[in-house]
Amino acid sequence: MTETAALRTAPLRARAEIDLAALRANVRTLRALAPGAALMSVVKSDAYGHGAVRCARAAVEAGAQWLGTATPEEALVLRAAGLDGVRIMCWLWTPGGPWREAIEADLDVSVSGMWALREVTEAAGQAGAAARVQLKADTGLGRNGCQPGEDWAELVGEALRAQAAGLIRVTGLWSHFACADEPGHPSVAAQLARFREMVAYAETQGVRPEVRHIANSPATLTLPDSHFDLVRTGIATYGISPSPELGSPADFGLRPVMTLSASLALVKHVPGGHGVSYGHSYTTPGETTLGLVPLGYADGIPRHASGAGPVLVGGKWRTVAGRIAMDQFVVDLGGDEPEPGAEAVLFGPGDRGEPTAEDWAQAAGTIAYEIVTRIGTRVPRVYRDASL
Repeated sequence: MTETAALRTAPLRARAEIDLAALRANVRTLRALAPGAALMSVVKSDAYGHGAVRCARAAVEAGAQWLGTATPEEALVLRAAGLDGVRIMCWLWTPGGPWREAIEADLDVSVSGMWALREVTEAAGQAGAAARVQLKADTGLGRNGCQPGEDWAELVGEALRAQAAGLIRVTGLWSHFACADEPGHPSVAAQLARFREMVAYAETQGVRPEVRHIANSPATLTLPDSHFDLVRTGIATYGISPSPELGSPADFGLRPVMTLSASLALVKHVPGGHGVSYGHSYTTPGETTLGLVPLGYADGIPRHASGAGPVLVGGKWRTVAGRIAMDQFVVDLGGDEPEPGAEAVLFGPGDRGEPTAEDWAQAAGTIAYEIVTRIGTRVPRVYRDASL
C-alpha cells in the first residue's frame, strides 16, 4: 500500500482508500461485456474523485485502449504524467482553449460546431501538424454536439475540406445518451436511430472514422446494439452502478473502488435532551454517547444528508445526528464507547457491512456519481495494490 507521501508518518484524519486491483478487475469485466469494441476509461474530474493519473495507469494496465476526459487541461495532465501509449480524448472546449497544446500532445479533440472547427484548424496550421478531430452529433441529449440536418451537413463538409488541406484528421463520430440509465425509455432507441443516420450521412460524404461511439456506462452494460467501435465507461469503471434500477454493482460483476473512512476525533457522554450541532435539529432522546467524525461538507460530505447519512462505527450502522458542518459531524453511538481514533466508515464496497456510496446517495437525494466525485482534496487518496 502506498499513501500520500507527506502523510505517511502521521495518523490520517480521514482517507479515501482506492483499490486499484478492483479497478483493473472492473475494466476487464467491462471489456468482456463489449468484446467487439475498444474500451475508453473515462477519468474526468480526477477519475470521479479517485485520482486520475493512478486510475488511468491501472485502467491501461487492464486493457483500456482509450482514456477520456472532459477538459483539455485534464488530458494534458495525463500526457505530462507519461501516459503516452494510449489514445486520449477530451470533449469540453470553450473558445480560446489550448488547441495547439492538444495537437502537439496528440490528443483527440471533440468538435461540435463551426467556431471550434475554425479554432482547431488555425491551431493546426500554427503547429504544423494535423489535429485529430472527433465530430460530436447531438442525437437528442440537447447539450454539446452538432444539430442534425443543415448544421451537421455544414460541419461535416467543412471538416472534410480541412482534412483535404492536411489540417485535421476526422478520427471519430460520436454522441451521448440522455436516458440510457432508464430501461425502456423511448429516447434511447430514438437516439440510436438518429446516431446511425448521422454517421451514415458523414460516411457517404467521405468520412472514414477510426471509431464511432455513443455507449456510456449504462449502455455498455445493457445495450449491446450501441457498442459500435468503442464504449466509454465512466462510473462503472469505479465499480458503481449507473442506476439502481439497472442492478447493483455485484449484478454486473463490478466492485466499488473507493472506501471513505475517518478516525473518531472525540467520544463523550451527554444527557438526554442535549442539542447536537447547528440549529439543534437533533436532540438526544436520552443519556447517550456521541462520536465526532472529522469530515464535513468542505470535504465533500453532502449537507443534504444531515440527519440521514449512514456510518459504520464499531460494527454498527449509525446515522448522522443533526447537521453536517463544514469540517465535522456527529453520530449518536447509543451508549457505546469506542476509543477516540476508532474507525468510522462512511462508505465502501459493503463487504464489512458498511454503507455504500449508493446508500449516501439515497440519504442525500442524489446519485452515487456525485457522492464519490465530490470528495475533496483535503482527504488524501491512499492506494492499495498500486502495481501489478
